[in-house]
Amino acid sequence: MAAAAAAAAAAGASAAQVAQALSRPLSCLQEPDCGRAGRLRALQAIRAEVQERPLSAAVVQEVFGAQLVRPLARCLAGDAAERCRELALQLLHHGLSHGDRPGEALPVLLPALAQRLCPPQGFEPSEELRLGLLQLLGLLLRRCAASLPPYLSEVIRILQATLLDPYAEVRRESCRCAVACAQAMPEHFHMQSESLINPLMQTISHQHYRVRVDVIQATGAVIQFGNGKSVDDVLSHLAQRLFDEIPKVRHAVTAVIGEWLLHLRDRYSYFHKLIPLLLGSFTDEIPENTKLAWTYWEKIGLQWEKENEEDLKDKMDFSVSPSHYPKGVTRPGLGCRELVSRNLSKILPGLCHDITDWVESTRIKASQLLYTLLLHAEDHTTQHMELLLRTLYQACLDEESEVVKNCVKAAELIGTFVSPKVSLRLITSALGKTPKPSCVMVLTAVIRGSPKEILQPHLTDLGNTLSEAGVCQRSEEVFYMEQLLCCVQALIEVCQEDCKEISSQLMKILVAIMAIPHSQDLKEKVEETMSSLAEVQQLDSFLHLYKLHIIELMEWVSVSCDCWICYSPEILEFDVIATHSGPVIGEALNNFILVLKTCLQPNRDPQMRLKLFTILSQLLQNASETINSQGLFPSYLETVIKDILAPNLQWHAGRTAAAIRTTAVSCLWALVHCEMLSPEEILKVKDGLMPQIIATLDEDSKIARLMACRIVDGLLKVCGRQFDEDNFTKTYTEVLKRLDDASCDVRLAAAHTLTSWFKCLKDRDVKSAMKSHIEFLYHELLIHLDDPDQNSQNAVLEALKEGSVLYPELLVREIEGVVHKHRTPVYCNQLLQHIQSAKESAL
Repeated sequence: MAAAAAAAAAAGASAAQVAQALSRPLSCLQEPDCGRAGRLRALQAIRAEVQERPLSAAVVQEVFGAQLVRPLARCLAGDAAERCRELALQLLHHGLSHGDRPGEALPVLLPALAQRLCPPQGFEPSEELRLGLLQLLGLLLRRCAASLPPYLSEVIRILQATLLDPYAEVRRESCRCAVACAQAMPEHFHMQSESLINPLMQTISHQHYRVRVDVIQATGAVIQFGNGKSVDDVLSHLAQRLFDEIPKVRHAVTAVIGEWLLHLRDRYSYFHKLIPLLLGSFTDEIPENTKLAWTYWEKIGLQWEKENEEDLKDKMDFSVSPSHYPKGVTRPGLGCRELVSRNLSKILPGLCHDITDWVESTRIKASQLLYTLLLHAEDHTTQHMELLLRTLYQACLDEESEVVKNCVKAAELIGTFVSPKVSLRLITSALGKTPKPSCVMVLTAVIRGSPKEILQPHLTDLGNTLSEAGVCQRSEEVFYMEQLLCCVQALIEVCQEDCKEISSQLMKILVAIMAIPHSQDLKEKVEETMSSLAEVQQLDSFLHLYKLHIIELMEWVSVSCDCWICYSPEILEFDVIATHSGPVIGEALNNFILVLKTCLQPNRDPQMRLKLFTILSQLLQNASETINSQGLFPSYLETVIKDILAPNLQWHAGRTAAAIRTTAVSCLWALVHCEMLSPEEILKVKDGLMPQIIATLDEDSKIARLMACRIVDGLLKVCGRQFDEDNFTKTYTEVLKRLDDASCDVRLAAAHTLTSWFKCLKDRDVKSAMKSHIEFLYHELLIHLDDPDQNSQNAVLEALKEGSVLYPELLVREIEGVVHKHRTPVYCNQLLQHIQSAKESAL
């Protein structure tokens, strides 16, 4: 007691001494006619006495409270000189910092601060002084918490003005003051906290990121210690800040949302609004932000578990981890999962709307959040399947690849957690109504996410749905078919050897995909997929798959062959089966020939017939390794020639009809050339074919004329010895005309054909009856022996040499009659020499 009394006496004496020293500058400062220089000197003198001398807190309090606060406050509020106001501010800051009862100054200082900072009474022009004034307010808020409630309205009014100050540092200090105010008097602050929300939200998008960070932190404190209803007013602004390019801003939002979810009084009412914002930070590109979000989320989940322990008792005691879970992913805690599951119905509608928003960044963030939510919801996803699938169908068509990637990951979680009985029924139903690439994409993801053993009972239904004409033959859109291929690949990858039971359906789908024109890359991928399908069935190659299913494939593709037109997808599929199956097509000749016989009638679509003839021609070029791989094709030759080729060799007007005749004659040449036709078979069809072949010699198409010449040559070689006079006559007259053909190839072929014609007349009784024709042919050939083309000359020379055996003397007379007309007698001399040599050798 004595010591305290002594200390008080000493403090009083020291205060009296300081007061005496301050009396003169104070009186000068308060004189009405004291000029700027006088006021400045007075303030400097006060600073020398108070600030530059070591004084105890009691002395500082005594001096300031009794003598300095009011004069300095008046100077701060009304002095015209900026330097004077600055010194007054410094002195007040010193007094409040070192005095032991700063609250006593509130009645004087707060009106002065309001006067200086709040329009319309006045506005401090100096940015530095406005900042200093707010720092002084912050000091008051921190040191005078107990005395502040009566002045709350004054503080709020100041902050409303300064939060919108043009100077960024003033705004930042205002935010710090708002936090201090909220923490200083929480039981009173909630009554006026809403007044700060509007200026804070006007500042939250400030160009300086530090201002944005401070505003977010201030918003967090204002709502946490104030009125929780303001959450609705700030959520959209905070959500926008999650897209901020500055990581620290996003960090601040995450921290604020985390604190609210942990400590906000009304947090249960706002779980469905706050959880998406916190979970949105899980995919932040900065690891620190992601870690912060996870840390908060784990705490929130644990806290919720404790608060709802009774409700969760059974789940906590008997919960079993799922046997199938995404690889490399940590399962969230029970509290976290329950929080999402119970609020999912409120979160999903808005989220699904955002996934289709016009702003790209919003769609990406929403798609990332969808994956996170489904990871937490697990089997609770089932009750929201219709909404989810509608959204995924739309989002998977997004032009932004990141959105599609996230939605596919979310769809995989559907496969993991939702029973295929539900998910596949809904997806296949949508696929059956309106097949879209996105539907197939979602189905593929669901398959990839599903466990093999759960998917197995649904394989047959899946295979049947995907192989339906409306699904696998829907269009020639490459993107759609790529997704269908991915779906088949997913089935093979997940189900492995179980795919054996739907092997034929998968082959139908793969054939349909390969039939898409103009996509070589896709065809290569289909071949790889076929090989994979063969591998899981322990087959050597995809040809063995064709061997297993060739009859079924042919029956599948030919069901509607009597209705095919040139645009029918089945034609392309028929092409794939026939050409891609290699030697296996030889095992399905009955079906193959039946399709050709049905579709290649002259009354069917010309373009379609042209396509089918092209397929047949392609196969005949390598018949031993395709349609005749089993040696069975000859038994169908009569049908092929009489019912397929012959009707299409008949002349019809039009370019397409001409192209068909050209292709048909090419097919016939392939049959003759590969020696698949025996002499007996040729004799059977000769009489029916020869008129059409002879007519083809006059076709506009060079290829048709060339093939016709070669076919006649081939027929002469095989069965020319059985020709009668009429056959010989009709043949040579038409072939001879081809020696005038514009094409050198056709002229050569015609010459070779006439060589074969001469050979067939050797030692034949019909030779004498043909003498006049032979004489005419000698005459015409000698004219062509003078052809400008040397190759044609040589070919004609060979024909004449072969024909000279028949009537050599007649030919010699003909030569002697024209040799002088030729440009060079060389060829005539060679021919005469050949005749002479033959005559001598005969003797």
